[in-house]
Amino acid sequence: MAKVISFISRKGGTGKTTNAINLATTLNALGKRVVLVETDTNYTLNTLRKMEVFKSKDNGRTFDILGSQDQAVAQELTDLKNSRKTDVVVVDSAGKTTDEGIKKLCLVSDVVIVPTSLTQNDLLVTYQTVTDLAPARQLNPQLKILILPNRIHTGTNLYTVRESLKNLDAIILPIIVPQKNLFVNFSTVAAEKAYEPIAQEILKHLS
Repeated sequence: MAKVISFISRKGGTGKTTNAINLATTLNALGKRVVLVETDTNYTLNTLRKMEVFKSKDNGRTFDILGSQDQAVAQELTDLKNSRKTDVVVVDSAGKTTDEGIKKLCLVSDVVIVPTSLTQNDLLVTYQTVTDLAPARQLNPQLKILILPNRIHTGTNLYTVRESLKNLDAIILPIIVPQKNLFVNFSTVAAEKAYEPIAQEILKHLS
């Protein structure tokens, strides 16, 4: 049965999309059979994939990028989980996902990742997001909620990161995504090698 990793946050701009695609391309490069699902109706990743395929005839080993919507994604994920052709489904959820949509998404997810920087605004949103996940965690006690420190200055140590996030009722990943262009200027085909340690930390919570 496929495992589902969902990126969720109550606002845009926290790093859901950049981390979802970097995780998906990295897992694909590691030999996992990956499907990425995006629920933002702009379907940015689908559009980027089409552009990359159009520009290059050699796209190596690619994976499917599927578009979905808030009200339909839970059932679609259930079908994907039961597929024997997929190892991991990565979900890039929209910033405006409803409370009901979040609950349904969490019920079919194995891991939820909440990316956050250490800015006051992002921290407030992260606390609210984790609070909003509580009802779903009661219904799905196996659900793991991970906090991914994202866009962190390279001079910031892990102790400072943990102190900023310590009051969250979630697992703080012991690794950071640095504030570097190589993670922001992503490809839907080529994996960024520097993202592999982050992907490996996330994989530890799928077992």
